[in-house]
Amino acid sequence: MKQYPEAFWNERYAQKEFVYGTQPNRFFKEQLDQLKAGNVLLPAEGEGRNAVYAASQDWDVVAFDISKSGKEKAMQLSATQNVSINYQVNGVLDFKTDIKFDVIGLCYTHFPIQIRKEAFQHLIKFLKPNGIVIFEAFAKAQFGKPSGGPKNEAMLFSIEEINDEFPELEFNILKEETIELAEGNYHRGTAEVIRFVGIKK
Repeated sequence: MKQYPEAFWNERYAQKEFVYGTQPNRFFKEQLDQLKAGNVLLPAEGEGRNAVYAASQDWDVVAFDISKSGKEKAMQLSATQNVSINYQVNGVLDFKTDIKFDVIGLCYTHFPIQIRKEAFQHLIKFLKPNGIVIFEAFAKAQFGKPSGGPKNEAMLFSIEEINDEFPELEFNILKEETIELAEGNYHRGTAEVIRFVGIKK
């Protein structure tokens, strides 16, 4: 059985408000702002907050998500900001492109555990040598907390799993920390996350 099938996300993103807010993820923004603009891939991009921010900073953006209503919200947001993003509706293992990216942004990409390592390996193929991955997601210690995240502990991350699932990366930053989330209605409050910045060897 799928964890979080399309119907789940289509229903969530069909709500009128932006359920994770319209501002970019703070760690993603901090790290992206340190880089010269190029092209960026944003998997599982939902309502488009990170894609729209990147486009507003002159990045060429390719994004995708399994949810059609997520794309509709992202297009709505990009129109209000007068920016252009290439947003596709795809499952992660179905995503294909001839583009090689300077950056991949993985913000709360909690893929089903059965495909997670394969999914990350698939995505890294689209990263240039010396390209950068910016990552933030919930840690195992987040399990059961009300501030967000999957209800299946296996879908949360440990440092050991990150090292195992991203063997091609050399980490500039790799840490587990407690943060305060204020991202819409579903990411709110004290949370346990793993963050990293990795460079493709």
